[in-house]
Amino acid sequence: MDRSNHTTPFLLLSAILLLTAAPVQAEVYQYVDANGTISLTNVPNDPRYKRVTTELPRSRSVISDRELAPVIARHSRAHRLHPALIRAVIKTESDFDPLAVSHAGAVGLMQLMPQTAMRLDVRDSYNPDDNIGGGTKYLRQLLDRFNGNLPLALAAYNAGEHAVERYQGLPPIPETRQYVLKVLRYYRAFLTNDRLSSSRPYRAPAPGSQGRGPARSLTSR
Repeated sequence: MDRSNHTTPFLLLSAILLLTAAPVQAEVYQYVDANGTISLTNVPNDPRYKRVTTELPRSRSVISDRELAPVIARHSRAHRLHPALIRAVIKTESDFDPLAVSHAGAVGLMQLMPQTAMRLDVRDSYNPDDNIGGGTKYLRQLLDRFNGNLPLALAAYNAGEHAVERYQGLPPIPETRQYVLKVLRYYRAFLTNDRLSSSRPYRAPAPGSQGRGPARSLTSR
């Protein structure tokens, strides 16, 4: 995610906390409804939310690819992107950790900076649905801005669109170039896995066997 413009009070506070010797505690709250829908927030507005204490950046709360699949598919359709691309960005940005916070202050699965999240109307960057919706929308905007050039759009997602425009191509920033290659590598891998999965013949479960229950959906509040 774009790490530029780090002058907000939130980021200054994050920098101070990360430089202290004591562990950093994140105020995160979780609510699971009767259908198994998980909602995460740092601004609870309902008494049913329960506090989840986690240390940053060492503690992780990973959500499986399978659990996120319905959310990714919905936002991918809305913004005309392949689900494998969104999964690749999530894998690279946060490794499927919805509570991930970078040293620069980027938050959540697709590592949205606070000012970017605000611009995209993301209410809660810790909420998987809100975060994926905002990140997918932003990636679509970048692809449109750079005429469908995926490497340039990914470079802009990492270093900012102004950096790409300034250099009129991939910025000569090692981190950004490695980021682009990493996302593209995961993208190809997810595409290959999807093709293999779709080509496998369906096998009915054996009589009397107990199948796994459906994955929990993750929707915004």
